[in-house]
Amino acid sequence: MNYIIYDLEATCWENPPQGFVQEIIEIGAFRVNAFGEVRGKFNRFIKPVVHPSLSPFCRQLTTITQEDVNRARKFPDVIEEFLEWAYIEEEDYRLCSWGSFDKKMLIQDCRLHRLDEAWVETHHINLKEQYRILKRMKSGMGLMRATEKEDIPFTGQHHRGISDAENLVKIFLKYIDRWDL
Repeated sequence: MNYIIYDLEATCWENPPQGFVQEIIEIGAFRVNAFGEVRGKFNRFIKPVVHPSLSPFCRQLTTITQEDVNRARKFPDVIEEFLEWAYIEEEDYRLCSWGSFDKKMLIQDCRLHRLDEAWVETHHINLKEQYRILKRMKSGMGLMRATEKEDIPFTGQHHRGISDAENLVKIFLKYIDRWDL
């Protein structure tokens, strides 16, 4: 079993334009096996096609530059590489993210590019919701707040896919025997 602990960053605006469509601009992920061993790391930028120019708000929030996405490949190429890296279809896997946004974005971008999304829908685990239940909280909390609550130092840059995925791995491993996987 592979657990793909991942986080996405997407196009965003302080005041979203009418009819705006968010697109994934970064995938950060770690592959963890059933023994809790980190077996790989994946980090790629993605070139958005609907709104190719990042808003100043998005650049400031994520620290992703226009040059980063201009140099990147488009979603179909990056997601193909991601699926190969994750061994999806070759081994049993679970996609694990903090909340439902990442799942929604993967499905939305697959549809936008006319790609199959079944690999997302049937294998996704919302660790934020499971953490809420595990800790008997009325509502969920953000990833940074959860790391603080767990006395886990947050490393890297918040709102960057690879950093958020790395910090999520720390929480995942702490409770690896308690998740409903």
